[in-house]
Amino acid sequence: MAFTLQIGEQAPAFSLPATDGHTYALNDFSDANVLVLFFTCNHCPFVLGSNETTRQLAEKYKEAGVTFVAVNSNSEQTHPKDSFEFMVKQMEQEKFPWIYLRDQAQDVARAYGALRTPHFFVFDQERKLVYTGRELDNPRQPEKATVNDLDRALEQLTSGQSVTTPLTNPIGCNVKWNGQDAHWMPGEACDLV
Repeated sequence: MAFTLQIGEQAPAFSLPATDGHTYALNDFSDANVLVLFFTCNHCPFVLGSNETTRQLAEKYKEAGVTFVAVNSNSEQTHPKDSFEFMVKQMEQEKFPWIYLRDQAQDVARAYGALRTPHFFVFDQERKLVYTGRELDNPRQPEKATVNDLDRALEQLTSGQSVTTPLTNPIGCNVKWNGQDAHWMPGEACDLV
């Protein structure tokens, strides 16, 4: 069985606390035509490098009914800056246009098969996975990026087309798993393509 959710599979249910003081479940986003759930964190240079690109996409596709939801599953034992407290501070400072959820137990990261930060999962209106992988081919230095796979997928989806490249490898730091070395990944996790 693959570690990462496969194209065509349903979005796994979740219920997680957010930096805005509320708890959100998958059903809370049922009004979205397209749901972009992405695994991120507070410290990774690939995340920090591409956050503004992600902000631009969230704003660009908002009117088309695309909702972005961020999930931080990283162990704060490995990286103290990935704590909920730092998540709240980051959202207060940056005012990102998405809900920021904390997956302390890492159950959601396991259910989706998150490999890296950032790792994007795009679901259609029926919440079937239609794209997973990277946003940019150079998230650490977005000014050097030559392709935005997430933008292309969202453009196709919101235009009523099929996603021509539904699978790419996410580029970033690996998810920091509780009780493991900072560079550890589950044995069954590997490149997607």
